[in-house]
Amino acid sequence: MPELKKRNTMYLLFDIGATNTRLAVSKDLQSFQEPRIIPTDQSFDVAVKNMVATALELSKGEHILAAAGGIAGPLDKEKSKLVVAPNIPDWENKPLQKELEGAFNGPVFLENDTAIIGLGELADGAGKGSEIFSYITISTGLGGCRFVDGRIDRSAFGFEPGHHIIDADRTYMNGSNPEGHIEGFVSGAGFKKRFGKNPEEINDEQVWEEATHALGIALHNIILLWSPDTMVIGGSLTKKLEIEAIVKEVENTMVIFKELPEIKKAELGDIGGLHGAMAYLRQRIEL
Repeated sequence: MPELKKRNTMYLLFDIGATNTRLAVSKDLQSFQEPRIIPTDQSFDVAVKNMVATALELSKGEHILAAAGGIAGPLDKEKSKLVVAPNIPDWENKPLQKELEGAFNGPVFLENDTAIIGLGELADGAGKGSEIFSYITISTGLGGCRFVDGRIDRSAFGFEPGHHIIDADRTYMNGSNPEGHIEGFVSGAGFKKRFGKNPEEINDEQVWEEATHALGIALHNIILLWSPDTMVIGGSLTKKLEIEAIVKEVENTMVIFKELPEIKKAELGDIGGLHGAMAYLRQRIEL
């Protein structure tokens, strides 16, 4: 797609989650106005209608030249729609990009939400200045993305570090995670499946020590494969998992590399995806 020329118009930034959608507008792609948070409707048609109405309200009648944002789940190869949407099933295989482009009469860029949030941390947050960067998020699931020279790294199918196996014979932690992947040991869904409780309801120190140990093994593996100079960890479970303890576990596991990347906690919180969408548009548009 040819690069766009800057005009005196608005740009739309969005972050679509299973529960809430965040939207904001920017005039210059250097900063954005106060975000608006709306519920993410389970109905695709209703949700698109709500997004468009909110965007037009935020832009105050000015033309939206282009839009970008993240959405949870794997996209098709054209990055035009969700192909799997377990939390918002009515959205699956629905033409999200086409609907938004028709409403705004301009290009709309979709990306995986973890990739967009990580790009925000790289551009404006804890990863700023990193040349080879990895972002890991731990919340309902575990996701991650690799970035090289300020951009989302190329891939054939996307990045799914949460599904890499750390328990090949299914005996770790008494075989409590039959899938054997790291997501089952440290994510919100994993805790719910293993203990029947949400993570915030679990106060047993041994449980969190075990989760920290498992995460340390997983991050060690990711470091070996992605070789970043900086790794940032975000997501709701960072309220329970201590960065210092995680780093110690990685140090205790690592043998082949003589030093670790800098491992840090995310800084941008709930608006990381809007920062990432802004950075993404800067890369696509001639300013």
